[in-house]
Amino acid sequence: MLKRQVEANLPTEWGNFKIAAYSENENEKMPHILMISENTDFSKPINIRIHSECMTGDVFHSKRCECGEQLDFAMKYFNENGGILFYLRQEGRGIGLINKLKAYNLQDKGFDTAEANIELGFPADGRNFEFILNILKDLNIEQVNLLTNNPKKLDIFSNSFVQLVNRIPIQMDTTKENDKYLQTKKETFGHLLNLKKRPI
Repeated sequence: MLKRQVEANLPTEWGNFKIAAYSENENEKMPHILMISENTDFSKPINIRIHSECMTGDVFHSKRCECGEQLDFAMKYFNENGGILFYLRQEGRGIGLINKLKAYNLQDKGFDTAEANIELGFPADGRNFEFILNILKDLNIEQVNLLTNNPKKLDIFSNSFVQLVNRIPIQMDTTKENDKYLQTKKETFGHLLNLKKRPI
């Protein structure tokens, strides 16, 4: 069972947030992180984004994916509208950073992102989102608006105590570097995408 271990105020370039760390014990070095906007109104359905860690995209602004752009969009959205970012330590769809980089090498040889994970002996997507419900219960949140294109994230609220009120798309235009990646998201994983190329 995940527990809130600590929280602190965190001013950011997007606005002021409260950062909270969730883990099974206080010695966990890689806890899941929540970023809670100071503008969040807990009397209304809460805007949330479930974002799996992507060091290459979030930190180094990799062009292979749109993860960093989605993170930036979500944080700006929460500062303007209130909401919570759930930053999950599930790098590479659950395979970890080292294996993710091995998958990059396979992608450079023609594999798509799903095929690369499978070639390495992992599921195409091995992430788990069910524990989000435990954190929402801890926060006494029973209604959410979810920023996502991923149907797997929508499914966690089926038959749960949390009502999914709205889905808010969080879609970026494709580039030459991430076009195949986004096509795989749509065709293999069923993401709710209307792909458009970014103007040059």
